[in-house]
Amino acid sequence: MTTTSLTPPPGLTVRAATPGDAAAVCALLNEVDLLETGRADTELAEVRADLNHPEVDLERDSWLLFEGQRLVGYALLWDESGGERIDVDHYVLPGRPQGALHLFDLMEKRAAQRAGANGAARAVLHLHLNTAPTMDLSALRARDWRTVRRYHVMARQLSAADDSLPEPLAGVTLRDCSAEEDRRRAHRLLHECFTEHFDFQPRSYPQWLDDIDAERADWSLIWIAHVDGVGDAAVLRTHDDRPSMAWIGNLGVLPEARGRGIGGHLLRHAFGHYAQSGRDRIGLGVDTDKSSGALALYERHGMTLDHAVDTWELIRPV
Repeated sequence: MTTTSLTPPPGLTVRAATPGDAAAVCALLNEVDLLETGRADTELAEVRADLNHPEVDLERDSWLLFEGQRLVGYALLWDESGGERIDVDHYVLPGRPQGALHLFDLMEKRAAQRAGANGAARAVLHLHLNTAPTMDLSALRARDWRTVRRYHVMARQLSAADDSLPEPLAGVTLRDCSAEEDRRRAHRLLHECFTEHFDFQPRSYPQWLDDIDAERADWSLIWIAHVDGVGDAAVLRTHDDRPSMAWIGNLGVLPEARGRGIGGHLLRHAFGHYAQSGRDRIGLGVDTDKSSGALALYERHGMTLDHAVDTWELIRPV
């Protein structure tokens, strides 16, 4: 276990982020993106949504690391569980190992405080990192962090010539979520479909709206599948705001409707919709645990590995 210090290393300074820092943070994250994946894929609106999330106390839950006037690191902490689980983000440019570890000192201390305020006896921190990150992983392991899950970011090329909207599936009707009632139904379906999944955290409808930045969401890109004899049984949530590709945020089918080809039909619907709208690439993230069959489904439909992300965990007493 390393010694915790709340004093920045020489030559570095730290302050809390503000909503006005969104552009600078976005530029930093894209610089890290380029180093880790070869492309800049962070949208300014996404950063603004994080910095304006009502459950984040920027003064105490965010940190900007500066080398002189240059922003070289950023960390953010949030609490979706209301219990022991605390999520964190951490980005630092290479060559600042002590600055990177200093941000961990600050995040870990604050996470223990938030979990303790929730009445928990420990804080369970989760952090998502590219498998080839700018962070020194040996230094992370020395702090007792460990990997607990791996996710694959899958991608597929699209073309208007080859990817048209699929023929309707017998007994299945799709509708988008333009209506408020259907937005609420999509929220309920996502919870019912994913409640047993690793890292799932139940969120109320208002909380979910904040999580997905609903004020700028295009609800015509979220579809519900109604199945004869079952009812509303599946949901597909996508968005079109990433620079390099369209994105599938969630694809879920209720247990009682699985095995009918609905998941594959929704996937092909997304391919067809985005190909016809002019997109040439689409992606998604998937848990590599094979019990759900999701990874195999995506591979059968031509999606291949773009890069991998690990979930790192630290358990710290309050």
